[in-house]
Amino acid sequence: MDFSDYRTEDYYDELFQANGAPRSCSRLLIEKIESLPDGDLMQKQKAAEAMLLQMGITFNVYGSDEGAEKIFPFDVIPRVVAGDDWEKTEAGLKQRIRSLNAFIDDIYHGKKILKDKVIPEEIILSSKTYRKECEGLNPPKGIWCHVTGTDLVRDKDGQFYVLEDNLRCPSGVSYVLENRQVLKRTFPQVFAASNVRAVDEYPNRLFEMLEYLAPRSTEAPVVCVLTPGIYNSAYFEHSFLAQQMGVELVEGQDLVVFDGFVHMRTTKGFKKVDVLYRRIDDDFIDPKAFRPDSVLGIPGIMEVYKAGRIAMANAPGTGIADDKVIYAYVPKIIKYYSGEDPILPNVPTYICWNDKDRSYVLDNLDKLVVKAANESGGYGMLIGPHASQKEREEFAELIKKSPRNYMAQPTVMLSRAPTIVGGGFEGRHVDLRPYILYSDSIYVLPGGLTRVALKKGSLVVNSSQGGGSKDTWVIDSRSCA
Repeated sequence: MDFSDYRTEDYYDELFQANGAPRSCSRLLIEKIESLPDGDLMQKQKAAEAMLLQMGITFNVYGSDEGAEKIFPFDVIPRVVAGDDWEKTEAGLKQRIRSLNAFIDDIYHGKKILKDKVIPEEIILSSKTYRKECEGLNPPKGIWCHVTGTDLVRDKDGQFYVLEDNLRCPSGVSYVLENRQVLKRTFPQVFAASNVRAVDEYPNRLFEMLEYLAPRSTEAPVVCVLTPGIYNSAYFEHSFLAQQMGVELVEGQDLVVFDGFVHMRTTKGFKKVDVLYRRIDDDFIDPKAFRPDSVLGIPGIMEVYKAGRIAMANAPGTGIADDKVIYAYVPKIIKYYSGEDPILPNVPTYICWNDKDRSYVLDNLDKLVVKAANESGGYGMLIGPHASQKEREEFAELIKKSPRNYMAQPTVMLSRAPTIVGGGFEGRHVDLRPYILYSDSIYVLPGGLTRVALKKGSLVVNSSQGGGSKDTWVIDSRSCA
């Protein structure tokens, strides 16, 4: 297999320049692939798939007729990001997270940004992720968004743009870690020679961040990962991260509140819990504070949290910055709190709540991508150029009925990367989800999860919609010279 027939077409390609020559940081990888004996690359692909199957790397698809669990598709050709590109991206992500944290804190305290009319008050108060119950809350160390997965796309111009922010329960980092283990065995010589930046310190970084939040003064804070249970789509990740950090994986039924603290049931009796890395949405965390019908949460935990006797990552209420309509205001949020222009731009966005924007969106549904404010996983979305007339008409009615709930963006010409298809290589669209940890400093995992739209021509990279993944190599630009 070689790349002689591979065409970048009219897209930015992650490994090749427009003239077909390898980019400097991917040259060594391309040379290695083309030097492999016939059939060897396909053997490596099958070996990688077998390894992932053996590791049990799965995700659940709600409502799937194929069973509860599916293996996450994986392509053995890594995506390569030059160090110079990454340094700018990392700086932009740190700037964005600091500003979003300041925004969340302001929204639940003085609401200064609303009083100064930078964001319309109605936009905030009508958001499904705004939690009135969190007004006046003071999370440990003043940090709300401890774990963030920010989705980036690269357009035809080669520039990274922020597509959306995920600050509630961002998933996927376990695939980054496992993909890396597979690729280190697949291309060991290339990996070593390329000085690829490490990702395997993430579990230790995550654990240190969680310990940092502990409200009690103790040498060994008790940290747990809180999962909704085995039927959650990311259950594999919950159990994986708990195992990697050496902490307990618990469900709501394993925890109980008494004497003003949260306790975990153990075979030796009850044990106080200091920090919860929760993978449960706000709605279900405490039936006394939020949804009374929740059977996943811990009754009374919010009172313990307000009293400062337990820390939760991410903090309840963080989802206000996850709203896809709020996303449109993030450049203003960054300017307001930092006094700086955004390092990483947003994709241009139209807010259907705005009369002028809504008229434009309704007139141009065939050219735009429309998203619901609080959906995820590729659901509640219309990709106008690929939709039928009937689908566009149905979405138009949804927008008219609930304009606050929708935003639209021009169709981004997502960058592509070579992917094994049949017995050759074809370009497939990719995005990138770096993971950011916020404690006494901000740590950005080098690279992140590259998701691949495996269906030809598709722009939907979500695993629940048929997407797969690649390892992401961040290589120092000096090593590429």
